[in-house]
Amino acid sequence: MNILSDISKILNRAAFSDVDKKITKYKYGSDAFMRILQSRYSCHAFSNSPVSESKLDMILEAGRLAPSAKNLQPTRIWVVKSEDALARLRTVHPCYGAPVVLIVGCRTDEAWVRESDGVNAAKTDAAIVLTHLMLTATDAGLANMWIWDFNPSKIREVLPETREHGIYALLAIGHPAEDEGKPTDLHTVRKSIEEMVITL
Repeated sequence: MNILSDISKILNRAAFSDVDKKITKYKYGSDAFMRILQSRYSCHAFSNSPVSESKLDMILEAGRLAPSAKNLQPTRIWVVKSEDALARLRTVHPCYGAPVVLIVGCRTDEAWVRESDGVNAAKTDAAIVLTHLMLTATDAGLANMWIWDFNPSKIREVLPETREHGIYALLAIGHPAEDEGKPTDLHTVRKSIEEMVITL
C-alpha cells in the first residue's frame, strides 16, 4: 500500500508540474489552494463518466462545513443523480449533460435578518455553501458549472421535494467531455487588482 501511495503522489506531482510553473508563489498560505482557485472554470459539456461516491461525499461535507450568519444554516442541498431524477430535471434545464447536479436552496424564514435594514442572509448563506461545493469539486479533479439561468418554479414542478425552499442555484458536476468541456475565452478575463480593489 505504501508503494502505491508513493506512486500516486509522484503521478500527482507530475500532473501539476506544468501548472506549478504558472502559479505565483505566495509567502503565506497554500499555493495548492491558489491552484484550485486559478484552475476552476465553467464546464459547458460533461462526459458520461460517473462521479465516485467518495468524491461526492467529500464535496457534500464541504458544503455542510460552510459558515452561515449566526450559524442558522438555512441552506439545503438536493443531490440529483438517479436516472429518473436527472431525466425530470433535464426537462426544464439540460444541465450540460452532467451526471450529478446539486440543487442548492434556502429558507428565508430560517435565516438571520440584519436589523438595520432588514436584509435576509439566506441567499448569501446559500452562495457560501455553493462556493464550498464548487471549489471542493475542483480540488477533487471534477469539472463543474454554477447554473443560474433556470426557472425555479419549473424545477419545483418536476422535483416536488424542493417545493418548501427557495432554489438559489444548481451546480453541475462531472468529468469534462472531450474537446467540448474546456474553458471558454472568457475564463481568463479578469479586472486588474487596481480596478477591483480600493484601499482607504
